[in-house]
Amino acid sequence: MLRNLRSSIGGRSTDATASGNDAIDSAERRASRAYSSHQYDPNYPTEKLDELGNALANHDVEKEQAIVESTEDDSPYLEVRAAVRNYDEDVPCNTIRAWAIGLFLATLLSGINMLFSMRAPSILITSIVTQLLAYPMGRAWDIVMPKRKFKTFGREWSFVPGPFNMKEHVISVVMANVSFGGGAAYSTDILLAQIARYGFDYGWGFALLLTFSTQCLGFGLAGLCRRFLVWPAAMIWPANLVNTSLFYALHDHSKAVPASANGWSISRYRFFLYVLIGAFVWYWIPGFLFQALSVFAFPTFIAPNNVIVNQLFGGWTGVSLIPITFDWTQIAGYIGSPLIPPWHAIGNTVFGTVFFYVLITMGIHYSGAWYSAYLPISDSGSYDNTAQPYNVSRILDENHRLDVAKYESYSPLFLSTTFAMSYGLSFAAIAAVIVHTALYHGKEIYGRMKAARNQEDDIHMKLMKKYKDSPDWWYLGFFFGMLALGLTASLAFNTGLEWWAFLISIVIAIVWLVPVGMIQAVTNIQIGLNVITEFIIGYMTPGRPIAMMMFKTYGYITMSQSLNFTQGLKLGHYMKVPPRTMFWAQVTAAMWTSVVQVAVMYWALGAIKGICTKAAINHFTCPNATVFFNASIVWGVIGPARMFSPGQIYSGLMWFFLIGAVTPIIFYFITRRYPKSFLRYVNWPVIFSGSGLIPPATPLNYLAWGIVGFVFNHHLRKRFSGWWANYNYLTSAGLDVGLALCTIIIFLTLSMTNTEPPKWWGNTVGLNTMDAMGTAIQEGVPEKGFFGPEEWH
Repeated sequence: MLRNLRSSIGGRSTDATASGNDAIDSAERRASRAYSSHQYDPNYPTEKLDELGNALANHDVEKEQAIVESTEDDSPYLEVRAAVRNYDEDVPCNTIRAWAIGLFLATLLSGINMLFSMRAPSILITSIVTQLLAYPMGRAWDIVMPKRKFKTFGREWSFVPGPFNMKEHVISVVMANVSFGGGAAYSTDILLAQIARYGFDYGWGFALLLTFSTQCLGFGLAGLCRRFLVWPAAMIWPANLVNTSLFYALHDHSKAVPASANGWSISRYRFFLYVLIGAFVWYWIPGFLFQALSVFAFPTFIAPNNVIVNQLFGGWTGVSLIPITFDWTQIAGYIGSPLIPPWHAIGNTVFGTVFFYVLITMGIHYSGAWYSAYLPISDSGSYDNTAQPYNVSRILDENHRLDVAKYESYSPLFLSTTFAMSYGLSFAAIAAVIVHTALYHGKEIYGRMKAARNQEDDIHMKLMKKYKDSPDWWYLGFFFGMLALGLTASLAFNTGLEWWAFLISIVIAIVWLVPVGMIQAVTNIQIGLNVITEFIIGYMTPGRPIAMMMFKTYGYITMSQSLNFTQGLKLGHYMKVPPRTMFWAQVTAAMWTSVVQVAVMYWALGAIKGICTKAAINHFTCPNATVFFNASIVWGVIGPARMFSPGQIYSGLMWFFLIGAVTPIIFYFITRRYPKSFLRYVNWPVIFSGSGLIPPATPLNYLAWGIVGFVFNHHLRKRFSGWWANYNYLTSAGLDVGLALCTIIIFLTLSMTNTEPPKWWGNTVGLNTMDAMGTAIQEGVPEKGFFGPEEWH
């Protein structure tokens, strides 16, 4: 376009010369912006960045333009090029068929996900299951339903407007993503804590208002932030690439084999089915027949009653120095598939796990700090000064608020070493994400705020512009509607959450949405606001556990759900689904499945024997609700001032705020000095928060996840890039779906009928260790009857 531009303007008029210079300047500015945008982006191809830098240094406008345009015709990212097509197909998607299948599966699977969220380890059935089930349902619909056309109110329609296509398929998956993409509705943890632990229930009205508002508030914000988190090419959203790969595999009816897969000739669809079947068959072994393979902590099998061995090598309540598991549930159950995140995100997460949850944890624990010798090294419980579970009823008044006199006559609260460490790392992550985003992405965010819709587009954005966009006022109106429901839930019941505190929680979600979203869009790791929201409300209104849980939920889950909706918008963006259809699909599914999940929760409370206790059948111990309940004691009942302020037991953790703010600054300047070193991959927000599910997750889960992820997303991607591009995401999908289907069958056919696993060594050896029983504790209670400080207040 600018070929020989400089040499050709010499004989032109002054105006033409000025125009030519303007074109050159515009092209160079465009190339310079592209270079600045991707300079510290570890996903961007290094060779492209080097070529662009050399072209800029030599003022080679033609080469600059060629490099920039070559990345616009397709995505500049290998992951996206491997999984997303750079063209659109004109097929109907807003059809009765798409809505019927999508709503049915969102209803069924959101209910199942709600049920499994109360199991330990919790099992997350991802949207991949919806994707797999929707395809044969769509094909069957084409066979069963009438083909003729109908006319209603002058508009013609049909049950079968053509073969079931990918865009209709996307609608069903998007409905699943917003319904249960992050697991069960977060509000159900509040409800379970109230009902099962605090012993009271505000009823269905409160449950529905709370769930509607917490699940849907974020949708309005997602729409308003899509210009930062959806439209830019750099916002990859790696989890969506599994979905897109499977869409193409399912809808490609040819028997063609991949063109370049390092010698592999099997079709992608057949490969997916083989992995699914293999995962389904295999899970019967660690899931039922040989359960010791699930957490294969063999040193604890040899020395089941040795405290130190169980603390160091245990996979349930230890730090798992030899992380071995043959169970995909342990690898992907808490964290998600390790085949999805880029290798540098996996590396940062594993480094954080090893450094903080293994090395630093051992150092603190064996030093005796925090009275750790009397407590487990890693679990999600809260304890009193006799090493018994903390009895919160002993410090509450009749309004479920703190009675200071009762607290001072009972006990301070103690946490396991990893549980306390998780709070410090959460402090660090919150500070780090703001500093990191300002340093590495500040100019980009500011530029996009100025450019808004007129920013430079990649091929996918260009293709989407032919569709009518959803106006901002749709999202804004929905946001204010849900805001009203949230205020009603807070003020119409005796929650203790003031109106001004409710609004502050929403402001927190808004402030952190874009920074956290940009990190998740690149790394597939979301930094949670749960601890910082607990921290803030604990100081603002101490002694109110219900208010704390609600503030935490509105502050954290509004942002989290917003990113969940954003991920769905990006999936629609990749698959070229009209934005207005996406809007109504997401809104409808989110509202309806809120009702479904509340109903399933109440059913489970009445139907499952011993639910939310250690005696529950099939491990239905409500692990997430347990963490939620314990956090409500720390932050809501006792309050952070009695836990972390100067002079208190865990006051040293406050230094993590400073650590989190300083480390990104140090590494930013080091990276600028050595821009091509491995340090450009260091991401401190991910290091601090990547392993944030510990507890109830354990180092075993993260270390096994990291090993598998590094093999696939670094070793195989580097050495067998053709195989990786064709089969990696299908492998992830097959493993997830096979596990989910097998788990459902085991639950419905064996667990619900009280069928016990076979009684033999392979099923008993792992259960009879101090690690599994949570009794690996170094010191017993002193003779005086308690440990810890003599006085507390």
